[in-house]
Amino acid sequence: MKSITINGSKRESVGKSASKALRNAGQIPCVLYGGDGPMHFSAPELAFSKLVYTSNAYTVVIALSEKETYSAVLQDIQFHPVSDRIIHIDFYQLFDDKEIAMDIPVRLIGNSIGVKLGGNLQRNKRKLRIKALPTNLPDYIEIDITNLNIGDRVYITELENESYNFLHPDNTVVCQVRRARAAIVEEVVSDEDEEGETEGEESGESTGDEKSSDDGKKSEDDKKSDGDSKPDEGSKE
Repeated sequence: MKSITINGSKRESVGKSASKALRNAGQIPCVLYGGDGPMHFSAPELAFSKLVYTSNAYTVVIALSEKETYSAVLQDIQFHPVSDRIIHIDFYQLFDDKEIAMDIPVRLIGNSIGVKLGGNLQRNKRKLRIKALPTNLPDYIEIDITNLNIGDRVYITELENESYNFLHPDNTVVCQVRRARAAIVEEVVSDEDEEGETEGEESGESTGDEKSSDDGKKSEDDKKSDGDSKPDEGSKE
């Protein structure tokens, strides 16, 4: 994994007033955990821009002097609720023989078959939390979605790697291709039209039968009526 070097200096005084004075001077109060005890230091605010305002994952080399450096990862960061400026950062020290948990970005490659057919690609997880030794931490987790069709999903179990372990349930969906809403609406409308046509045909058939039946009755009645209206020959004589 790529690393960013942050040059800082140890803090002699700790407290709200001291932290406020540091921020006013353009410095960010920080704490490094994971060693023998918490170590307080500060660094220029601009030194954290590449570490904080990015989607990439980095380890950090904290350089407090030429002979005193520490490998670490960003653990927690606090922002001002109004100005959104950084007000405090916590780091966790790395050791070569000790596993560390970290969020790693997901990178999708390839053109999905399902997207070409009109589906929508949905990214359920843009970062995945893994646990690994510092030397095994990847820059990103790559997923090839070329063969992903409409309705297909990529589960966390399909991304298993010997170098690290995922800290997510096995049924976690990382990404999927879903059918477009327009296509679903079109299908529903099409089904409704077909049902309407079927009902119309059934209605037309029954009407024809009734009409035929009525015509039959009318014909018989007409014949009977004609027979009744015919003058009686015997009475004429």
